[in-house]
Amino acid sequence: MKNETPIQGHYDTSSVFVAVIGRPNVGKSSLTNLLVGEKVAIVTSKPQTTRTRITGVITRGTLQYVLLDTPGVHKPHNKLGRRMDKTASDSIADVDVSMMLFEPYGALNESEMVLVEALKKGGPAIAVINKTDLVKDPADLEARKAELKALGVFDDVYTVSVRDNDHCEELFDALSRYAVEGPHYFDDDAYTDMPEKELVAEVIREKALLYMRDEIPHGIAVVVERFKERPGTDLVDIDVNIYCERESHKGMVIGKGGAMLKKIASAARTDCEEFLGCRVNLQCWVKVKADWRDNEFMLNNFGFKQQPNR
Repeated sequence: MKNETPIQGHYDTSSVFVAVIGRPNVGKSSLTNLLVGEKVAIVTSKPQTTRTRITGVITRGTLQYVLLDTPGVHKPHNKLGRRMDKTASDSIADVDVSMMLFEPYGALNESEMVLVEALKKGGPAIAVINKTDLVKDPADLEARKAELKALGVFDDVYTVSVRDNDHCEELFDALSRYAVEGPHYFDDDAYTDMPEKELVAEVIREKALLYMRDEIPHGIAVVVERFKERPGTDLVDIDVNIYCERESHKGMVIGKGGAMLKKIASAARTDCEEFLGCRVNLQCWVKVKADWRDNEFMLNNFGFKQQPNR
């Protein structure tokens, strides 16, 4: 029980920092967006959609939840991959609780076991089995829960369906048990710490991932070069460079007669207008930077800086 006597530096507010971790495509970004109530993380069915740590913020009364949506852990093939894995494992050390997502079926893979090992040294954790809408027999779910409990690292195991928004609300109660008394680190009306420019870049990358063939979009980086409000209007001019690794990819991103680029830009503009709350004039250019995913300078330049610990 907390000391009832007011002490110096006593707060009537608290916060809980949560690392959202798990294998690629298990639903981390979809769950983050659902809990935040806003789209802060891009979502596609392709692995490695999330490349950096994305922060979602939810303030409910005196308690502020800060969700760190991390890249799915996988076997890294280049420096970008290694940074993504490091971001995921570093996040465990930074938080009050880790929330690890699992599928209802299939053997736990090597990368999941690496995270489980990290959790043994990394403070409290809960397990969340997502995609309960795919469960064929309730006994299957019970077997998965027993398997996760037997790992010995999770305080509790929860079951949800992000797609159906089923039992997701219960996670707020589950996470509130790990809250720490102290100030709110973000404004109470904030829902992310990502600058608007970064959100725009992420949305454009999401559309490229959605509309293009598997092998190209991972070699894409999006950099917002200009973000300027026109005085006296509700219009923002945004200029964007889309970088690919090969000349042949550039042609694919632009498409026949510019059709693919138009499709990506048009869909991205609609999303941008929604979250910026104004009209957007979006101009996109496609450029080639060979092997940028293995170039430390370019990784930093394109916004994949190593995350400082909190």
